[in-house]
Amino acid sequence: MASNQMNYRILTPKVAIIGRPNVGKSTLFNVITDTRKAVVKNQPGVTRDIQIEPVEVWGKQFDIIDTGGITEAQDIFSKLIKEQVSEFLQSVDMIIAVFDGRSGLVPEDRDIIRLAKQNNKPTLIVINKVDSHHEDEIAKADFYEFGYDLVCTSFEQRRGLAEVLEWITKQIPDEEEIQWIEGTTVALVGKPNVGKSSMCNRLLGSERMLVSNVAGTTVDAIDSPFHYNGKKYTLIDTAGLRKSARREDDVEIIAAFKSQDSIRRADIVLLMVDGMIGPTDQDAKIMQSILEDHKAVILVANKTDIASKEVEEFRKTFRSQVERTFHFFPDVPVVYTSAKTGYGLHDLFAEIQRVSEKITMRIPTSELNDFFFETIRKAPAPVYGVVNVKFYYLTQTYQKPPAFIAFANHPDGVGPSYRRFLIRHIKERWDLHGIPIRIFCMKSRRGGSDND
Repeated sequence: MASNQMNYRILTPKVAIIGRPNVGKSTLFNVITDTRKAVVKNQPGVTRDIQIEPVEVWGKQFDIIDTGGITEAQDIFSKLIKEQVSEFLQSVDMIIAVFDGRSGLVPEDRDIIRLAKQNNKPTLIVINKVDSHHEDEIAKADFYEFGYDLVCTSFEQRRGLAEVLEWITKQIPDEEEIQWIEGTTVALVGKPNVGKSSMCNRLLGSERMLVSNVAGTTVDAIDSPFHYNGKKYTLIDTAGLRKSARREDDVEIIAAFKSQDSIRRADIVLLMVDGMIGPTDQDAKIMQSILEDHKAVILVANKTDIASKEVEEFRKTFRSQVERTFHFFPDVPVVYTSAKTGYGLHDLFAEIQRVSEKITMRIPTSELNDFFFETIRKAPAPVYGVVNVKFYYLTQTYQKPPAFIAFANHPDGVGPSYRRFLIRHIKERWDLHGIPIRIFCMKSRRGGSDND
């Protein structure tokens, strides 16, 4: 049984990589994350967005962030990086400032150092494209004056990478030194101008957020602890999420990053939509992003007071839109509210409490497997090639919301439809409706032939 009071670790440390275009920032990001998400070309300015990836190195976890190059160019994105990176750096814990060792110190590099100093965060100067140890001291000479730790590297050769990672991990406190917070962390996300800031003010009982009819007024993600009915919560109010193609205004790239980051940090995500309009395709994309991060979500229909008067059979119509738009998660819980009047707040917190208890539910292994073998008898076994898949047992992981691993002789034969079959029965058995459940399949280490 879940307890009413839950503890959660405060933020995962965030490490931002900054520098001029074409100094190797994206290469470093790709090497550390072992991905190709950040585009790498021998051409300035190819990074056109902010990339963030969770990483674990030598037992230490952190988020690594790749940013666009800082230049004097006057296009919108360049001005964003030049004008907004300082504001963005306030939300990170460490800075990796990358420079080109072949070019030496150039005037724009001093701007980058100035931004790092303004934010007073632990900073490592990385001088890239230094291909041999014999060149290290010459490359470092221009940068000693800034008083930061220096490392010479060649990312293409993986030279110096261990020193960079060692510096990062030394900045991260050990497990016993990390602070913890009590209560449930709730992120409030949604498209611009659906009433998120008004709802945040209503929840907190104060005018903390700037409220305007101009879409996208809220840019920052602000953490606000509060109590409701004797329970502790932390509310993260974020900027609105828009389609990437519509992010003409420079601050919206930063805002989108912070919204995505807030989703990852939250225990429960409140996806707010305009009740007058109903959920849209863009809301479906936001929902998919939430589910990809395996987060519990509650759909909040705002402006219900107006919609109920102007839309015939409003709730029935809205629910039909939900099932159509979120066909991949049709049982998402819905709460009807009005940020303006406070209508529905009691229902909202009741649902938050219900979901909080469900996402921490632990099912005894014996009970889980009794259910499992009873359930798999209700449908034909999945087939791998010409062989029936044989299940051995089911176990729950320690993830929140609940996730399970089914061990079988041929896990590749367990397709999406069979997983949905199992998930539907798990939800029915333990009243987990509206909770995004995952089932993974792994090959059992047990012996046994394909025919037994």
